Amino acid sequence: MTSLSPSPHGALPTVGFIGLGNMGSGMTKNLQAAGYPLVVTDLRRESAATLLDGGARWAESPREVAAASDLVITMLPTPKHVAAVAAGADGLVAGLADGGTWIDMSTSVPEVLEGIRQAEAHRGLHLLDAPVSGMSVGAANGMLQIFVGGEADEVARLRPVFEAMGDPERILHVGGHGAGYAVKLMINQLWFSHLVATAEVLSVGVAAGVDLGVLRDALVASPANSNFVEHDVLSILDHGDYDEGFAIALACKDLGLSVDLARSVGMPVELSSLVEQIFRRARAQYGDRAGEMTPVRLYEELLGQDLRRESPIEVAA
Repeated sequence: MTSLSPSPHGALPTVGFIGLGNMGSGMTKNLQAAGYPLVVTDLRRESAATLLDGGARWAESPREVAAASDLVITMLPTPKHVAAVAAGADGLVAGLADGGTWIDMSTSVPEVLEGIRQAEAHRGLHLLDAPVSGMSVGAANGMLQIFVGGEADEVARLRPVFEAMGDPERILHVGGHGAGYAVKLMINQLWFSHLVATAEVLSVGVAAGVDLGVLRDALVASPANSNFVEHDVLSILDHGDYDEGFAIALACKDLGLSVDLARSVGMPVELSSLVEQIFRRARAQYGDRAGEMTPVRLYEELLGQDLRRESPIEVAA
C-alpha cells in the first residue's frame, strides 16, 4: 500500500478527487491547503477553477484521475453516480493500479463498492466507505464528521487525509466495509425524524397559545431536548433559513436509501417511512432545490404563520 505520510523530502501523495459540488469544493480546498497535490474532475470544469489556479491538475475522465493519483476520493450525489463513475473503459476502476485505494465519501449503499470488491478481488484494491456529516459549512471549514468503514490498518494509513478534511476528534472507524454507509444513513434518518417531530411540536404549541421562544426554551430544558431543538432549528426560528445548501431532492434520496437498507435487513420502519413521505410531499410542493429543512414550511402553512422567534437569543461563542 502507498504510504500517505510525507516522505523524508516532505512530499505528500497525490489525491485524485471526483465531484466538486457543494461538499467536494470545500473538501478539496482543505486538501490543497494541507499540501496534497490534486488531480480533479467534475461535470463542470469551471467548478475546479480555484483549485487549478492553486496548482491542481484537471483530468478528462475518472480513469485519468485514478491513473495519475496515489489514492482517489469520490463525493457524488447518489449511488447511481458512484457506479457510473466507477464503470467502463474510462471509469475509475479501470484507472486504479493493482493495490490502489479508492475512498467513497458519498452517502451511498454498501452494494456498489461490494460488487466492485468482489469482481476485482484478484487486484488487491483497497475500497473504503467514508461518508460525512457537517453540511457544506463543515466541508468548507475542514470540520466534517467522517464515518469510515474498512479494515483498521487501512483507516490508520488514511487518517492524515481524513484529518485534512475533518475534525480529528470526530473521524470514527465505525466497522468493516459498508459500516460507514450504514451509520451515515442512520444519522440522516434520525436527523430528518427530529426535524418533522420538532415542526409538529412547535406548531401545536404555538397554535395552543404558547410563545414560540418560551416553548423552545422549555423543550431545551426538558428530557425531550435534542441537538436539533437546541441548535439546528434556530436557523429557521431566527433567520428563516431552510438550508438550501442541501437540496430536498438529496434529502429524499437519503431517506429512500435508509428505508431500502431497512428493507434489505428485514427491519420494519413505519416511522421512517412516514418521515420519508412527508419529505416527498414537501419536495412536490416546493421543488427539488428547496432546502432540506423545507418540510417545516408544511406545518407553518397549516399553522397560518411562520415559526419565528420575536427576539433571537445570541449564543455565546
